[in-house]
This record gives sequence, C-alpha cells and structure tokens, in this order.
Amino acid sequence: MAGTVTHDPPPGTPGRQGGPLIVTEDAALLDDLLRLCAAAGATPEVHHGVPERRGSWEAAPLVLVGDDAARRVRGASRRRGVVLVGRDQDDSGVWRRAVEIGADHVLMLPDGEQWLVDRIADVAEGVGRPALTVGVIGGRGGAGASTLACALAVTSAREGLRTLLVDADPLGGGLDVLLGGEAAEGLRWPAFAGSRGRVGGGALEESLPELHSLRVLSWDRGDCVAVPPPAVRAVLAAARRRGGAVVVDLPRRVDEGVAEALAQLDLGLLVVPAELRAVAAAARVASAVGMVLRDLRVAVRGPYAPGLDEREVARLLGLPLAGEVPVESGLRRPGEGRTPPGAAARGPLARFCTAFWERALIEAGGAG
Repeated sequence: MAGTVTHDPPPGTPGRQGGPLIVTEDAALLDDLLRLCAAAGATPEVHHGVPERRGSWEAAPLVLVGDDAARRVRGASRRRGVVLVGRDQDDSGVWRRAVEIGADHVLMLPDGEQWLVDRIADVAEGVGRPALTVGVIGGRGGAGASTLACALAVTSAREGLRTLLVDADPLGGGLDVLLGGEAAEGLRWPAFAGSRGRVGGGALEESLPELHSLRVLSWDRGDCVAVPPPAVRAVLAAARRRGGAVVVDLPRRVDEGVAEALAQLDLGLLVVPAELRAVAAAARVASAVGMVLRDLRVAVRGPYAPGLDEREVARLLGLPLAGEVPVESGLRRPGEGRTPPGAAARGPLARFCTAFWERALIEAGGAG
C-alpha cells in the first residue's frame, strides 16, 4: 500500500545518478529495502538516524524512513521526497508520524514494493521531464506516415534533442531499412517481447542501433510480428523517462499493443493525402485512434484534388490542422535513396519538421 500525505515527491535532477538514503534500525526492514534498491539498480546510503554528515539528508534524491525511525528524524529539516515505510497495515498512527516528519508518502510492505522499486529506479536514472512523445499514423496506406516519422526524428536529433524513433508497425518493412541501417548492430523489438514491469531507460537506449544521431527501435527480419502489450508499455515508458523526443510510427489498425502505444503519446499526427477516398479512410482511422488519444491533429499531403485544400481536409475530419506536409520525392518513394528523410536541413520536409517541433515544444513547456 502506498498513500500520499502532502504532495508528490519531486523527480530526480535530470542527468543525476544517485541512490536513496535509508534510515532504520529494523534489520528485517533494512534487508527488504536493500533488496528493492538492488532490484532498481541503486546503491543506498544507510543510517540509523539523521546523518551527521552535513547536507547528506538534504542532498539525497529520495529518503526512505523506517517506521521505527520516525521519532529519530522529527527534528530534521523539511524536504520533499521522504517516504515513511512500514509493515503494519492496521496501524492508523503511521499517518500521524508521517505528518510529523513531513513525509510525502506512506508505504506498506510488501504491497507497495513495485511502486517503491519504480521510484528508486527513477532517482537512480536521474529522471527529469519526460520525453515529448509524438505518434504518426497514415490515414490510408501509402500516405507517407513512416517517412514523416523518420523526418521528425532526424530533425529532432539534428536540433540536439535526445531522440528515439520507435517502429510500432511490424508489417511496415522496418524503419531501420528506411534509414539505411538494416545491418546496424543493436536490439530489435523481438528482444523485448518478454519485458514486464520496468525496463531501464539507459539500458534500453544503449542497446538500440544508433543511426543519424538517434536511436531506433525497429523490427528484425524474422517471423515475429507482435509484441505483448505489457512489453510495449514497459519499453515506451522507459523511452519516455529518458527525456528529449520519442517518435512512434503507428499502424492503421488499433489492437491492444497499439492502444498501449497510443496511451503513451502526447499528441498524434494523422497523415492524409488530399483526396476524397483518403479522407474517407482517414475518418475511420481517426475514429479508432481518438478513442485512446485525445490530441490528434491532421497533417495534409498534396497534391490536392479539386475542391480540397488542407483546411477543408481538416474540417471534414473534424481535427486540428498541424500543417501541410511538403511533397518530396523521398515522401513518395520511401527508401529508394540512402539519404534519410529530413536529412537536408534546408529542404521543405525538414523545414516542416523544424516548425512542428518548435510549436510542440513550446506547447509542452520546453525540451526534455
């Protein structure tokens, strides 16, 4: 059981690595907390009371106070990120003691173990602002969604953001191929099919192929065409914790795995060619996607059929207009050349992507 007393503990300082401070004399409780720290990949500092070393209490990214030690830390300076940990589910006095020491949370073991492992891992990884996560989906087949997803990722990396491109479409041929890196070393989706719970963000990033200054999670050439929804959830959550930008190329069908991906997005771009049949098809896609994703915008691709422009397409779909995706040869024939989409910084597609990121990051309150 975990309960909030005052406010949520702060996220760790971006880029900072550190373990929690444990304050307890309960040997059995200490064994449990050390085990949970090991599971989270963190090395704690252990004391029986408030540390005598100046600044140690204040500087720790997370403080775990055993219920046995609550009395001994009453005089410590108030700070965020204090968790009071106990075992007695029926002890109503634990809430009073939590208030006395200024704890943010009350946590009872063993029920709260997973929450605590996640929290310890957050501070060990130095979690800050989560990544701005954008999904791209085609309104119909051949709309150019994969090419736009690659261009967005390439542009983001060129602007200096930590960037991860995720291929969520197992039947799309592989974004690593589109980027010219099908032979690059690194893990693909099937390697994560058994993932459950928490995946380390740093370990994920380091395990993936690096292409054009960004990391890519794509599919291999094997027979695996599906990853269990819990694995999708765990991998994308890890990617978001690293900050920067995450771009997800989505299939047009919405199954349980795709729904997990949609739930992690900040916003989605529906790529729609400006023709009536494409608009009709896109309406069906938008209806399915909109059941999970609240912020879905339309990116219109020319050439335009008579009587249609980008604003009319957005009006017909009832979606906000993200803009007009420029027509480039790479958008029409993805993968024919070895230059990745968006690589030409002054090209029209790259300019579209740069303008998109500028707006999106302002809306999100800045880069991760």
